[in-house]
Amino acid sequence: MIEIEKKYIIYEKRFGYVNWIGFWTLYKKEVLRFLKVVIQTIISPLVTSLLFLFVLSLAIGNEKGEVLGFPFINFLAPGLIAMQVIQQAFSHSSSSIMIGKIQGNIVDILYAPLTAGEITLAINLAACTRSLIIALFSIIVFSFIIDLEYYNFFYIFIFTFLGAFILSSIGIIIGLWAEKFDHMASATNFIIVPLSFLSGTFYSIDRLPDVLKSVSEMNPFFYIIDGFRYGFLGTADGSIQFGLLYLILLSFITWFAAYILFKNGYKIKS
Repeated sequence: MIEIEKKYIIYEKRFGYVNWIGFWTLYKKEVLRFLKVVIQTIISPLVTSLLFLFVLSLAIGNEKGEVLGFPFINFLAPGLIAMQVIQQAFSHSSSSIMIGKIQGNIVDILYAPLTAGEITLAINLAACTRSLIIALFSIIVFSFIIDLEYYNFFYIFIFTFLGAFILSSIGIIIGLWAEKFDHMASATNFIIVPLSFLSGTFYSIDRLPDVLKSVSEMNPFFYIIDGFRYGFLGTADGSIQFGLLYLILLSFITWFAAYILFKNGYKIKS
């Protein structure tokens, strides 16, 4: 009798400190989610960047002068790519959480043997993957149109990754907070888009009045775009070292905030 009882004891499944199988499965699911609609998630941002490039280069033209010692179109192109990286990283994570809440399938994640840290990191890394693919495709396509210069690939990668990671974490926070798509649209139209447009994408902040320049130097989007552009031109509006440290710290803060909210079940647990 004792042997039979021991034979059928159900032990708790142990994954160690990290459930790597579950983490990889969720990451793969998030990647496949945007690859299924590649025209919307990859091609559309690229087309948007190209339209901005053509319209602004035709309207302003290189004959209007140089920016940071480079032709305007060479200054503009990296900024446009970085702007799409920022916006699409936010879009990925926020839509993932929001759609899961509306459709009710977010319970599949909540009931899975995954911690809040594993879930938020898997979603963040999937958003970073999407942003890196967009950046890579954009750089390849832009290279056929303009004479892009490359100063340091490390800075191109690290600022792409940090920018995507930060915006993805913010996207998780907004996705948890939002109760309908109108809330998502408000966050995008009144926070993400204005900050990305007012971050030196289309101009050098040296041209701004001192007050507005000081405000721009507090905008994290500025350091993302400025650092990304530095990887191409080797010249920056601000301090690259400060920007790198600032973004690393901000990436941890935004992820930790998303982690705490998800762990506490903010607006996803009754």
